[in-house]
Order: sequence, then structure tokens, then C-alpha cells
Amino acid sequence: METTSGNLASALKIEPGITAIIGSGGKSTLLKTLGLELMRAGGRVLLCTTTHMFPVAGVPWDGSSRRLDSAPWKPGALHVPGCTCEACAGMNRGSICQAGVLDPETGKLSAPAEPLNELAQRFDYVLAEADGSKQLPLKAHAAWEPVIPAATANVVWLVGASGLGEPVAEVVHRPELFCERCGCELTDIATPERVAQVLNAELRMLNLSNARIMLNQVDTLSDPTIADRFEAALDRLIVASSLKG
Repeated sequence: METTSGNLASALKIEPGITAIIGSGGKSTLLKTLGLELMRAGGRVLLCTTTHMFPVAGVPWDGSSRRLDSAPWKPGALHVPGCTCEACAGMNRGSICQAGVLDPETGKLSAPAEPLNELAQRFDYVLAEADGSKQLPLKAHAAWEPVIPAATANVVWLVGASGLGEPVAEVVHRPELFCERCGCELTDIATPERVAQVLNAELRMLNLSNARIMLNQVDTLSDPTIADRFEAALDRLIVASSLKG
């Protein structure tokens, strides 16, 4: 198990191109943290979604459904006069922005109007939140999930450690599917072994054997061996983290 509080791109082996972030337990936080890290390293970064997400605080938005034909905003040139957002406050390498169509009723962004494979030709990194979990730490996937773009280079599958050891019905999005895949009841506990069993089943079902698995929220575990049990049951290396939004 690799534990990281920084250098996420290296730990997750992120290559240039499209990265789909799926699963549950901190996708939006990872999207922003990884995006800013790649920007600081000099990358041209675009943040977006293939489903729906709230705009990422502190990151410039292109503000429309139009094509992103202009160069992305660069630190050193405020994207709004007098702006003091995080991205404007002293970042001096790379560039970052977010894109999508804003729904004024929900305040959420949907996918950009331009296909992501075309956007990927103008950015070094396109980071896409490609899943939903109703803000629960664990989930099972329905047949139409996740919404991974074509030509995706990297898939990061997030698991929220705060759900481990808790009742399935309380911490799992789509708990009935979860139970179906590991043979448990809604009132049973989401043990590390059950969560790993569901994850392995879905990795095979979705043909995502190359996905990088990240166990987030490990700071919430009262027993640190729970993370070890999860990794052992999964039978593959994971990255452990405690990202803060």
C-alpha cells in the first residue's frame, strides 16, 4: 500500500490525456487537488464532468456552453478583474480552467459541449468526474455507470474508507446492487472484504483491470488494519490518502 499526502500524479501514475475519476468518497476533492498539482508542475489542465457536478471552487470557468477555442486562462492574468480566488492567488506555472454547461436551477455543471477527445488535443490533462455517489463513501454501479469517455488514458477508482465497518444501507449508494454482488443483506456491515468483493466484480464487469484504486479518508479509520484488510482482499496495490476538500 502506498500512502500519499502529496504527489498524487506520481502515486496514481497519471499520464497526459483524459483521466476519469469514478467511485465514491472524495471525487470532487481529488479532481481539484490533482488538477492544481498538475498545473503547478506546468501542465495545461481542464476540469470537467461527464455527468453532473458543482463547479470547482477557486478554478476559472469558461462560463458558457461555447467551444473552448481561446487559450485557457493563465495565472498572472486575472480571469476576472480584482479576483482573489485560489487559482489567481500566486500560481505562476501552467494553466487551469473548468468547462461545462451550467444548469441555473441546480447550480451544477454537465459535460462540456465539445467532445472530450477534442478538448484533450488542446490540454495536457483533461480530468473528468465520471460518476455519481450521492455524497456517500461507497457505491455499486448500475448498468449505465460510470460514464467513462472514449479514449480515456487513466481511470482512478475512489473508495471512501469512512464507509468501511458501517451498515450497508447507511453508507452505500445503490445498496441493493452492492448486496447482490457480495451476497449480503442491507443490514449487514460493509466490511473491507465485502467492499473488495464488489469492487473486484465490477472491475471485471467493466473491463477496468488497469484502473488505479485509491482508498481515501483513511484518517477516519479507528483501526488502521482495516485498510490492510481491504488491500489484501482486493489482491492488488492501492493508494491510501486523506484528502481534505
